[in-house]
Amino acid sequence: MLIIGIAGGTGCGKTTVVNQIVTELPANEVRVISQDSYYNDLSHLSLEDRRKTNFDHPSSIDFKLLKTHLEELRKGKTITQPVYSFLECNRTPEVVLTEPTKVVIVEGILIMTDPEIRKMMDIKIFVHVDSDERLIRRIKRDVNERGWNLDETLENYQYTIKPMHSQFIEPTKEYADIIIPNNKHNTVAIDIVRTIINDKLV
Repeated sequence: MLIIGIAGGTGCGKTTVVNQIVTELPANEVRVISQDSYYNDLSHLSLEDRRKTNFDHPSSIDFKLLKTHLEELRKGKTITQPVYSFLECNRTPEVVLTEPTKVVIVEGILIMTDPEIRKMMDIKIFVHVDSDERLIRRIKRDVNERGWNLDETLENYQYTIKPMHSQFIEPTKEYADIIIPNNKHNTVAIDIVRTIINDKLV
């Protein structure tokens, strides 16, 4: 099984890059696992306290469970992947049965901060985009999709997201095998990754 890790700052467009990579690839041979599914279970906290959690710090992720699930998939076993709700800031009671495939793409802002997860990756990709553009995308997403107001989002960006990016996420760029600028000029990098995957699928 080929494991591809795709990281990058919040709002960098990782999902767009993932979609570009898997386009024209056999759907039954490629599985995408989001880091967001592995945020820690915060059921013991109120919604108000959950919203105060620093979700941009590596400690917010259940890397132990993610590692176990990746190991299970490599052994050819089906896993029960958690489902996360951004509105509730917590896992839901639901799970998703995820079967093993030849290629697994793991994406998320913090996935390359964990040495053991990093070691499991055959290809490590970092998606780079201008910080102002990332801020604009984050504001739109948090306000329109996740129930935050503008002031909350800006305060969160200034005091949590930006410093966490500088401390934990940006430094993981040094581990990347490929750095993809998320703009119209990224087609060569996307084609290279697709070629590697296609070779694995043969």
